[in-house]
Amino acid sequence: MLRRMVQRPRPSLYVSVDIEADGPIPGPYSMLSLGAAVAGRQDADGYVPAGPKAATFYRELRPISGDFVPEALAVSGLDRERLRAEGAEPGAALRAFTAWVRRVSGDAQPVMCGYPASYDWTFLYWYLIRFTGESPFGHSGCLDMKTLYATKARMPLRAVAKRTMPRELLPTRRHTHHALDDAVEQAELFNNLMAWEGAPPR
Repeated sequence: MLRRMVQRPRPSLYVSVDIEADGPIPGPYSMLSLGAAVAGRQDADGYVPAGPKAATFYRELRPISGDFVPEALAVSGLDRERLRAEGAEPGAALRAFTAWVRRVSGDAQPVMCGYPASYDWTFLYWYLIRFTGESPFGHSGCLDMKTLYATKARMPLRAVAKRTMPRELLPTRRHTHHALDDAVEQAELFNNLMAWEGAPPR
C-alpha cells in the first residue's frame, strides 16, 4: 500500500500595509501615501515575528484626479499641491512596491494585513491592477486584524474596537496617520494578536 505523502504548505509572509487617501474610493480619488512593514512569517511549525522596523517601504504618490474630500485629506495632513510636483508617479511607486514585496517574501507567499484591512486593501489592490496589471498578493491575499481579534476574542465583529482589546495586545507606538508609522504600529499589533491565545470559552 502506498503511503500518501503529506505536502507542507508554503509559508506566509505577513506585510502590514497602511495607506492615506483623499477620498472614500480609488479612481475618483487618490491614494497619496503607502507604507508597509514586514510583521512576520508563518509556516507549518508556527509564527515567527519580525522586528516591525526591520523591513519597511514608503512612498508618497502624485494624485490621479482633481477631486478630493477635504475631511479625508485633513486626516493625513498631506499637501496635494506638493504631491502634484514631488509625488512619485503611481506606476513607478507600485512597481517598486511589488518588487519590494517579492524580495522580502522570498519563498513565502505574501499576505497583506491591516487594521481594518478593507479600506487599505481596496485602494492598494485597485492601484496595483490599474498601474501594474498584477498584485503580489493575488486577488485574496488579505487578512483583516479586526476579524482576527474578533475570532480569537469570541466577539461579534461590529463590537470590536481597539478600546475593547486587552491592554497587553495594544501596540506601544502611536497611531499618527503617517502611512509608514501606522504600518509599523499595525505590525506590532499583528504580532501581539498572533501570540495571543485568545479568550477562554464561555
